[in-house]
Amino acid sequence: MRMKPKNTPKSTFDGAISISALQWLCNADKKHHNPVKRLYQFFSSLYACLSRSARAVLQFYPENGDQMELITAQAMKAGFYGGVVVDYPNSTKAKKFFLVLMTGGNMPLPKALGTDEDSHGVTYTAKRERLKQQRGKSLKKGRDWILEKKERRRKQGKDVRPDSKYTGRKRSGRL
Repeated sequence: MRMKPKNTPKSTFDGAISISALQWLCNADKKHHNPVKRLYQFFSSLYACLSRSARAVLQFYPENGDQMELITAQAMKAGFYGGVVVDYPNSTKAKKFFLVLMTGGNMPLPKALGTDEDSHGVTYTAKRERLKQQRGKSLKKGRDWILEKKERRRKQGKDVRPDSKYTGRKRSGRL
């Protein structure tokens, strides 16, 4: 399988974006399929198409750490700089892996979504005191619990309705 861009002069594109193209290249159904060779051929032809100081962003879902290392190593072997950026690393459903490749030299990678940069220390919360004060009250009926749940869901990358002055209020008996 030869992946050569057809009718495309060298250094034509300023950037490239791909969604899940790498999964197909890592697939090896038969013995004569060679994912290492296939990946290197793909990355070298992509490198030839991109202009100087261009970027390529490829979204992929690696099966394991070895596959991520293999993909990154073949990209670097083809001449790219860059690395892997993980959006929402703490979430299981919203986690996304992006291979960010650059041709013009080593530049800083973009910031990942869903990471808390300022959470290096332990922050004190009065959660334990609130639990002691509430004894006997239902824990899931309060406005504070609803706001905490909404914040948790936002950190996981899920769509959450914005907070309003009506958040946590009881509905009228008409419903």
